[in-house]
Amino acid sequence: MSNPRVKICGLTRLADAELAVELGAWAIGMIFYEPSPRRCSLDEARAIAAALRRRTELCGVFVNEALDDIAHVAEELGLGLVQLHGDEGPSFCAEVARRTGARVIKSVQVAGAGDVRDLQRYHVDFHLVDARPTAPGAGHLRGGTGETFDWGLLAARRSRVPLIVSGGLTAENVGGAIEATHPFAIDSASGTELAPGRKDPERMRALFAAVGHEPPTLGRDAA
Repeated sequence: MSNPRVKICGLTRLADAELAVELGAWAIGMIFYEPSPRRCSLDEARAIAAALRRRTELCGVFVNEALDDIAHVAEELGLGLVQLHGDEGPSFCAEVARRTGARVIKSVQVAGAGDVRDLQRYHVDFHLVDARPTAPGAGHLRGGTGETFDWGLLAARRSRVPLIVSGGLTAENVGGAIEATHPFAIDSASGTELAPGRKDPERMRALFAAVGHEPPTLGRDAA
């Protein structure tokens, strides 16, 4: 079995996005959810999109956003992926796909087997599973909490929709997540950061290495 792909999420700076792509990121995620500490400004998102749209999948992350607003951002940035990380239903997901032409990732926060079963209703391009926050006062957060969940809950999943696993993944634990879930891709936000929205180059390199991606070959002029 080939190594899973890597999606780096919560990017807010072009330099971090460029490093993620250099390391081999299949997709890079920009969050457009006002309460998120990793919210990406549209100005920075435009810069990231202009520089990298031909080198990786650009993903916009939305939480209970209006359809017109999602479509506007997707068109302006040329998003290839739209991640819906809120309470969006199956029909809304289908309409997002129709309006934007982008592939849709539907996310669910997992705390029990019922959450995994609920995801089966969504006939989208990718399913993403994340941890449901348990820390006091963290209920409004949609991912990026650094918490993991019981990967064994996914053993009963029967969907053919490609799976993306998220939730507190780091270089230290991603191997266990891959072994337990056999995902199409893994997704990292907090596990590759110095602070919310600011990536740690060494943690990113370690994560890609742990997933099994070879480090890029440095040019002769590289330090």
